[in-house]
Amino acid sequence: MPETHATDRQLSGVRSLLRLWPYVRPVRRRLATAAFVAVIASCLSLVIPLVLKWIVDGPVAGRDTRGVLLGALMLLGLGVAEALLFGLRRWLVARPLSWVEASMRADLYRHLQRLPVAFHDRWPSGQLLSRGTTDLMMVRMFLAFPLTFLLVNGVTIVVGFVILLVQQWTLGLVLLAPAIPLVIICKIFETRYSKVARLSQDQVGDITTVVEESVLGIRIIKGFGRHRSQALAFRELSGRLRSTELVKARLLAGIWAVITTIPELAIGAALVLGTVQVADGHLSAGTLVAFLSTALALRWPVESIGFLLAISQDASTATQRYFEVIDVAEESDAAAPAGSAGSAGSAGSAGSAGSAAVPALVGATAFAGMVDGGTTDGGTAGAGTAAGSPARAGTPDADTAGTAPVPAPAPSPTGGLRFEGVEFRYPDAAPGTPPVLGGIDLHIRSGETLALVGATGSGKTTLTGLVPRLHEITGGRITLDGHDITAMPRERLRELVSVAFEEPTLFSASVGENIRMGDAGADDDALRRALATAQADFVHQLPHGPDTQVGEQGLSLSGGQRQRLALARAVVGRPRFLVLDDPLSALDVHTEALVEAALRRVLAETTALVIAHRPSTVLLADRVALLSDGRIAAVGTHHELLQSNAEYAWLMSGAEGDGTR
Repeated sequence: MPETHATDRQLSGVRSLLRLWPYVRPVRRRLATAAFVAVIASCLSLVIPLVLKWIVDGPVAGRDTRGVLLGALMLLGLGVAEALLFGLRRWLVARPLSWVEASMRADLYRHLQRLPVAFHDRWPSGQLLSRGTTDLMMVRMFLAFPLTFLLVNGVTIVVGFVILLVQQWTLGLVLLAPAIPLVIICKIFETRYSKVARLSQDQVGDITTVVEESVLGIRIIKGFGRHRSQALAFRELSGRLRSTELVKARLLAGIWAVITTIPELAIGAALVLGTVQVADGHLSAGTLVAFLSTALALRWPVESIGFLLAISQDASTATQRYFEVIDVAEESDAAAPAGSAGSAGSAGSAGSAGSAAVPALVGATAFAGMVDGGTTDGGTAGAGTAAGSPARAGTPDADTAGTAPVPAPAPSPTGGLRFEGVEFRYPDAAPGTPPVLGGIDLHIRSGETLALVGATGSGKTTLTGLVPRLHEITGGRITLDGHDITAMPRERLRELVSVAFEEPTLFSASVGENIRMGDAGADDDALRRALATAQADFVHQLPHGPDTQVGEQGLSLSGGQRQRLALARAVVGRPRFLVLDDPLSALDVHTEALVEAALRRVLAETTALVIAHRPSTVLLADRVALLSDGRIAAVGTHHELLQSNAEYAWLMSGAEGDGTR
C-alpha cells in the first residue's frame, strides 16, 4: 500500500470519527447538555482567581477578617459547585454512551451474520473479535472524554486567556508565546501516533486469533505436545505488541513532557516579570496573584492536549477498523448477472439491501405457494412448519423406527433441483485461473436422491455449497422446481434447503437448541423424530436429556455423536430439499446401518443431494453423479457406473478396500 500523505491521514481520521454521527445522533441532546455542564464547571474554576484578587486587594490589604471569611466561603462554594457539575456531566454521559457502544456492537454482529462465506474464509476470527470488543471500548472512551473535553478545554483556554489579557496584556502575551510551537509539535505527534496506534490494534487482533485457536485446539496441542511451540509463538506476538506499546508510551511521554515544560517556562517568565512590575508599583499584588492563579488553572487544559489527542487517535483507528467490516457488501437477494460473482449488497447498509430485495420477495411469495402445495404464507415461514415448509400431504406425522417406508413421489421432469451450465470460481482467485467448477449440468428430479461422488479436491463440497447460496455462482443458474434460486430471498431459500456439513458444528447451547436451529418452530415430537432418524437416542441418557448443555463446539461429545446431532438438525424440519455432505463418515458400521435405515424414510419425502465416499452411502441414492476435475463426468446408477466408468469403479474399490461396506 503506498504511503499516504500526513494531511490525508489526518483528514481520513476525522472522516472516520464523523461516521459515528448516526450512532451519536439519537443521544446528541444529552451529550450536548453534558458538554454545556462541563463548560460551566470549567469556567467556574476561572472565577476562583478573580475572587482571590478581591480578597488580596480588599479584605487582606484592609485587614478585614469578615471579608476574608466571606471570600473563603465563596471559594468553598465555587469548588463544591464545580465538583457537583462535573459529577452531573459523568452521570449524563454514562447511559447514552453505553447505548452507543451496545448499538455498534449489535450492528457489527448482525452484519457479520449477513456477510458471504468468502469473507469469513479470509478474515481471522480474532481480528473480528477485537473489532467488536477492544475497538468499541476505545470508541466509547473517545465519546466520554476527548469528544467533550477537547471542546471544554478549548473554551476554557480561550476564556482564560481573555481574562489574562484583560488583567495584564503584557504578561498575557508572554503566556501566549508558546502557542505556535505547541500546535506544530501536536501536529507531528498526531501523525506519528496514528501509525503506531493502528499497528497496535492490528497486533491485538492477531493475539486474539492465536488465543482463540489455542483454546479451541487444546486437544491437538496437548496430543502432539506442542504447548511449548505455541507458547513461543504467543510470546513472539506478545513481544511485538509490547514493543509497539512502548513506542506509543515514548511518544506520549515525549508530547506530555514538551506540553508540560514549555507552558511552565512561560509561567516562570511571567512570574518574574510580574514580580518586577509589582515592585515598581505598576501592578497590584492581588492582580499578580489572580494572574498566576488563572495561568495555573489553565495548566490542565493545556497539558491534557497530548492525552486527549492520543485517545482520539486510538478511537480514529478503531473506528476505521470497525467500518472496514461494516463497509463490506452483505449477501444480496437480487439476482446475479450472468458471468458475475453475484450481486453485491449495499455497502454496509441493510436498509438498501432490504429495499432491493422487495421485487424478489414478491416473486418468492408465489414460488412458496407452488412448492408448498398451492398455498402461500405471504413469503414467510408458516407457524409450526418444518424449516419453513409444511409436511407434504399424505406424509405420516411420525417417523419412528418400525414405521413402513413412505413411497417416493413420482419423479417430475421439470421439478426438483437443477444445475444448468453452472460455473464457479472463488472471488479472490487470480484473473485467468480456471474455474473450480465448470459447465455443471445436472438434474435431480423431484423426490429423487442423487449421490455425488468424486476424488478429494474435485469440488463436491463447493458444489453443494452453491445450493443454499453459501457461495455465488459465476455462471449458469440453479433452480428449485424451476425457479432460479437468485430470484428468491436467501431467508426463504434456506428455509426450503436444509444442510448437514461434513464437519459437524455445535454451539454452546442445549442439545435441543442446537437441533432446533434447523427449524425454530419444531415441537418436542419433531425433536424426538429427528433424534430417532439420526440414531441419537444417547441424548435421552444425558444428565438433562435434550436440555443438556453440550459446551463450546460440542467438544464434550464424541465425533460420531456430534455428527448425528448435526444430521438431526438437518432433518428436524422435514425439508423440501436436503443437502448432505458425507453425513455418516464418523459413524461405526453398526450405527451407520441403523442411521441409513431411518434416513431412507426421510429421503423418500424429499429431494436430496448427498456427497458420498462409501458404497453404503451411495446405495441410499436413486442415481449417482461422478464429479471429476470440477465437471460432471458420468451419471447413472451405482451398478451402471461400476461397469461403465473406470474412475468410479476405482473410487468405490478404494472405499471397499478401506473397510467400508
